[in-house]
Amino acid sequence: MVKKNDWVLIHRIILGPEERSSAIPDDTKKVPLEMLVKGRLTADAEIGSEVEVITRTGRNEKGKLLEVNPTYRHSFGEFVPELLTVSEKLRSITFEGGAL
Repeated sequence: MVKKNDWVLIHRIILGPEERSSAIPDDTKKVPLEMLVKGRLTADAEIGSEVEVITRTGRNEKGKLLEVNPTYRHSFGEFVPELLTVSEKLRSITFEGGAL
């Protein structure tokens, strides 16, 4: 049970694929326009249920409850050895007067 006023993440489909504009790329037209919103839950609920939240800007939004206390999970990807070499070379050229 997720409690009222908990910080949560909700999901809602804004436009289905059939509702998307014809002026967008074909691969984009094939998928729905989705919205993820964080806010404070207005009533106790279960994960997966339709809920209402109040966002930090005071908007009321409705959607499917996905997560409590959401966190960022992105990264800058895997290590790329070539970028280390480029970085070292650039530093040498920029700050030490190294040659290309």
